[in-house]
Amino acid sequence: MSRGTDGTDPERPAADGPDDRLAPVLRPVRAGNGFEEALEQILQVVRLGLVPGGGRLPAERELAERLGISRVTLREVLKVLQDQGLVEPRRGRYGGTFVLPRADAGGEDELRRRIAEVDIEDVLRFREVLEVGAAGLCAAHGLTDEQAARLREALARTHDAPLAEYRRRDTLLHLTLAELCGSASLAARYAAVRATVNDLLDCIPLLVRNLEHSQRQHSALVEAVLEGDADAAREIAREHCAGTAALLRGFLA
Repeated sequence: MSRGTDGTDPERPAADGPDDRLAPVLRPVRAGNGFEEALEQILQVVRLGLVPGGGRLPAERELAERLGISRVTLREVLKVLQDQGLVEPRRGRYGGTFVLPRADAGGEDELRRRIAEVDIEDVLRFREVLEVGAAGLCAAHGLTDEQAARLREALARTHDAPLAEYRRRDTLLHLTLAELCGSASLAARYAAVRATVNDLLDCIPLLVRNLEHSQRQHSALVEAVLEGDADAAREIAREHCAGTAALLRGFLA
């Protein structure tokens, strides 16, 4: 690796402060979706070229502090980026996490082709409005014993789902919630927007950490609905949508 005339590493952030190139992107994440939002921000750093191919990301301690997450969570984020071929860890005195040069591969071209006609922000906002509304309506109006059993069963099937089946069963849980809200128009529109969301989700990897987090949110959402707590149901649904949106923006925007 080349070194500057003063003996310093040209890719290493200055020792007396953070790397200010990243200030427009890196910020403390919200507690509810720490993993997803941290991944979104670091993906933005990579995709915007704020750290160029061959360059080094800030040290783990600095990144964790700037994002407001634990180093354990940060390492899970970096592992995802490594698995996607975006970064590479290197050991040694001048080691760290390095951004890999991007190749214009066919997979990237296909991904861009699939989403070229989709207004991602419009889809994500409409999805949030419908899911938050459906959750609030179900909780406020209450469910019959039969409806509550259907919702519990849909949730249980997501817990038992093998990875290859997870997205389908996750979709069925959300469709069940939309159907049970009492508005056929909302349910129909949700089914349409969910199809588009699934097209977007098919363009990004299934992340085990994200799925585990989603499952906790699913359980809390169903509990709030069954307890008739409309405010909590709406807030959990909003947070759940925000987590998915963070991943989609990070990978696709």
